Amino acid sequence: MPLTDAQRAEIEAHAQASTPTKRPTVAALEDILFTAHPVLDHGFVRVIDYMGDDAAIVQAARVSYGRGTRKVSEDAGLIRYLMRHRHSTPFEMCEIKFHIKLPIFIARQWIRHRTANVNEYSARYSILDREFYIPSSEHMAAQSTSNRQGRGDVLDAETSARVMDLLRDDAIRCYDTYENLLDTDNGPGLARELARMNLTLNTYTQWYWKVDLHNLMHFLSLRIDPHAQYEIRAYAEIMLDILRAWVPVTAQAFTEYRVGAVTFSASMLAILRRMLAGETVTQADSGLSRREWDEFQAALRG
Repeated sequence: MPLTDAQRAEIEAHAQASTPTKRPTVAALEDILFTAHPVLDHGFVRVIDYMGDDAAIVQAARVSYGRGTRKVSEDAGLIRYLMRHRHSTPFEMCEIKFHIKLPIFIARQWIRHRTANVNEYSARYSILDREFYIPSSEHMAAQSTSNRQGRGDVLDAETSARVMDLLRDDAIRCYDTYENLLDTDNGPGLARELARMNLTLNTYTQWYWKVDLHNLMHFLSLRIDPHAQYEIRAYAEIMLDILRAWVPVTAQAFTEYRVGAVTFSASMLAILRRMLAGETVTQADSGLSRREWDEFQAALRG
């Protein structure tokens, strides 16, 4: 299970507590504060704390000392303008802190986003749980022949089952060795910082991840993309839902100008103008590489 009884009790205790505040709060986010949203087979995402809302972005952009008396539509228009023209600083005024449980190999991919504050569960201090990520059969795929860092066709049922058994057996065997290495009665009592090296990368870890809104949206724009690895995309999709609850006006602008938008190079834009003028343009006379041309065509098809 993603959560133990003790973890559920802790979350429930947090949820029942209430502290008066003069800070702006967001009712939709308050409703899901501390709630663990399941991801993959044992993972979760939950919001621990946050600062700011849509109005804080507007306030920062106008450098006003109050929340103002302008209409909501005017505030939304400003946020859309900021998003459209990539004025990022006002979005940095809002922050959010997540508690995330994820496989180690996804954590190592995730940590490449070096714009957050991170504190990870320490396997030098504590013992990691016997929990491993095993992909479901629909996500068990062969190496792509056209993308060196992507998946190709899904494996047939028999092969998929065999691979899942191998992954599970390897993880269990390595964890059994890990426990034996730590054992001070019947084993060598090896230091935790050394014993952990034997664990497989599908072992689960946890961390607190605090990030400002601008960098959160940058993370999401990359990790909800269809080309992103499925496992990290599963986390990003949950976080996008949380973004919609937290800053709905910003989330709508983000969806409009980032998630649902495409960017053309100067060469692509020139080709588009030629096509609109009635000219037939092919890849051979476009000046684009085959990959650029394919991406251009895919963007036009939507």
